[in-house]
Amino acid sequence: MIIVTGATGFIGSNILADLNAAGRTDILLVDDLGTQLKWKNIAKRRFQDLVPPSELDSLLSKLPRSDVIYHMGANSSTTATDGDAIFRSNFRASKKLWEWCSATKTPLIYASSAATYGDGTNGFSDDQSLDALDRLRPLNLYGWSKHAFDKWAVENARAGCAPPQWCGLKFFNVYGPNENHKGDMCSLVGKNTAAVAEGRTINLFKSNREDFADGEQLRDFIYVKDCTRAMLWLAGQLQISGLFNLGTGHARSFVDLIGAIGAALAKPVNIQFVDMPAAIRANYQYFTQAEMGKLRGVGYDPGFLSLEAGVADYVQQYLAKPDIYR
Repeated sequence: MIIVTGATGFIGSNILADLNAAGRTDILLVDDLGTQLKWKNIAKRRFQDLVPPSELDSLLSKLPRSDVIYHMGANSSTTATDGDAIFRSNFRASKKLWEWCSATKTPLIYASSAATYGDGTNGFSDDQSLDALDRLRPLNLYGWSKHAFDKWAVENARAGCAPPQWCGLKFFNVYGPNENHKGDMCSLVGKNTAAVAEGRTINLFKSNREDFADGEQLRDFIYVKDCTRAMLWLAGQLQISGLFNLGTGHARSFVDLIGAIGAALAKPVNIQFVDMPAAIRANYQYFTQAEMGKLRGVGYDPGFLSLEAGVADYVQQYLAKPDIYR
């Protein structure tokens, strides 16, 4: 059996789709459905059961092991302020799974985040030496919680207290189908495709730095299908463990992103630049770009879709259709 936490969310439901496509239906989903229509993310999928996170400990106590756990469950809000709640969901729940996987010899693939890199001053290398990790300064509570667990994982792995395989994936800016429930945390593709289709003006933030023009702030945008393909590959490589970046390795601008939506729809785009809210200026990232040599170095060969190709697939195969769900 395979266990997927956060299974009705964005990345988790895409993992489920790929597992089904690979012929796996012996999958236990762990998540709360809530009231955000997340059930639609898994409406087309096959699985064995869906249990709430509050019942996971009891369930695991009855299982001898799992083929692999994909641990995507977390509070991923970058604006969250409840430190106790974030620590419980993002650190302590991950720690419990790590300990269970260690005891039962179950591989663990979990979601970390590029938010661990903070403003990028110390680069975007997935060097997992403790000295390198200690130099990172996350800018928000979410990023800190992920970083705290990464450091705990590395220390425990070095002490020999680890699952037979563990991979912490530092996701960069992921976009793609099944993110509609995320609201304000949805990607700009999800937020703006309808507006571009209708010819409405798209607002992008002005730059507050002289070295970046308005709308030319850069991000490493990666399509969710590229992420899940890499995760399924890693699950078959038990000799590989560690922290790994998961981006394309190529930073692109927000203007490029909106332009890709227009190209996918064969529509002109109208962009206006608006002032960045004062509340986010101090912690705003102007550049992110994954260093991908480490994942390539362990044998992952498939390329990543370009921004234009990924946006085109998302827009044309999902957002522009009556059924937007994968």
